[in-house]
Amino acid sequence: MIKKSTQLQLIITVLTALSAGNAFAQTSKTTLSQDQKFEQLLNEKRKINPSIGMNEGYKIQIYSGDSESTRRELSRFKTDFNYIDATVIFNTPTYKVWAGNFKSKIDAHRHLIEIQKKYPNSIVIKPSK
Repeated sequence: MIKKSTQLQLIITVLTALSAGNAFAQTSKTTLSQDQKFEQLLNEKRKINPSIGMNEGYKIQIYSGDSESTRRELSRFKTDFNYIDATVIFNTPTYKVWAGNFKSKIDAHRHLIEIQKKYPNSIVIKPSK
């Protein structure tokens, strides 16, 4: 008799524990409605973001000189290496062509080897903030 009572209590305890787990389980279906102005603002931020992160990581300096010749070199570089982003930076008193935005120095050096075939004076730099 005691044995049956203990078995019955054990079965009831197990069933209660299993049903309690299901009773407190959370199921949620969330729908998100986003204002279109927010999406436009986010797109503008994405456009501006590369200029904000300019000083992060390593770059390759291709050329340094006056404004006109620097613009020519930038155009030539973009033709030769269209898969690497490049820009002109003014640092008194010269203009510079900087290419890439590499997260590691090793990655910058890998690209430098290829770039130096056409631009032998190129160097890896880490712009200061």
